Amino acid sequence: MQDTLGRPLRDLRISVTDRCNMRCTYCMPKEIFGPEYAFLPQSELLSFDEIERVARIFAALGVCKLRITGGEPLVRKGLPELIQRLSQVPGIEDIALTTNGLLLPQLAQPLREAGLKRVTISLDALDDETFGRMNGLNIKVERVLKGVQAAEEAGFELVKINSVIKKSQNLHAVMDLAEHFRGTRHTLRFIEFMDVGNHNQWDMKDVIPSRDILSMIHARHPLEPVNPNYKGEVAKRYRYLDGQGEIGFISSVTDAFCGTCTRARISSDGQIYTCLFGTLGYDLKTPLRAGETDQELSGRITRLWSLRTDRYSEERAIKPRENKIEMSRIGG
Repeated sequence: MQDTLGRPLRDLRISVTDRCNMRCTYCMPKEIFGPEYAFLPQSELLSFDEIERVARIFAALGVCKLRITGGEPLVRKGLPELIQRLSQVPGIEDIALTTNGLLLPQLAQPLREAGLKRVTISLDALDDETFGRMNGLNIKVERVLKGVQAAEEAGFELVKINSVIKKSQNLHAVMDLAEHFRGTRHTLRFIEFMDVGNHNQWDMKDVIPSRDILSMIHARHPLEPVNPNYKGEVAKRYRYLDGQGEIGFISSVTDAFCGTCTRARISSDGQIYTCLFGTLGYDLKTPLRAGETDQELSGRITRLWSLRTDRYSEERAIKPRENKIEMSRIGG
């Protein structure tokens, strides 16, 4: 199954909650997502039964990779049970999860035993002042590093560290992060500040191109490019010439990769989005709960994907979008 640009459907990102225990400025700024913010009630979230059924339908259409997102997915109660169920879906070869890491000390081992293979942890600086300002709640770096340690001790196949770099806030943190994770088994990835959602005050002036960060690190620790693991891999990979590991760059703003995007997203309230920067979701929850058969639901998904034209990162400069879905609803 391919879209109008010949891109197959291979990856499904499933948001299990719109809630989070951080208020990062580029995702859920506390000025918007404050104490009175109306998050989704439990009844509006897809149940584990519904998520498993959706995953089976997508797998039958060619999806082989799942990523569990949020909000913060670890705040969804019983998550290891869902992972265990998804790991049994025929055709699913890989399950990963993106988290801020705060709850990993309690959940890393149960998640690994349930069948989770990979985990990506967000960490935007190593000094408490910068990190506290960016996470919105003055949460200390040590709490995330304990999550990284818990993931390592649980035996995950791969632990990645994602850092969003805003020129005005944490550009100075780049080398600290590179030095800290260099020589470890963890892969650090720098992400350009993106205009996801409507509330993060995105400005192109705050985007530091990945090539500039690459040059900074390369000047101190020479790097060489590495071939992608698979077609459509989001991050461009590099390795240290002295053998001290890998580093990656996700450059959605300055080096768009729309042409190889194979990802669909399910929001926490059961809407399908065919682009991270989408404005319109396609309701799957209503027909799911109305009793449609797997074949009927599969037909809906097939029709949606076959008409897909999304390539927003390539069109951003000439067709900026308003009213985009918030990242807290569909993850990264």
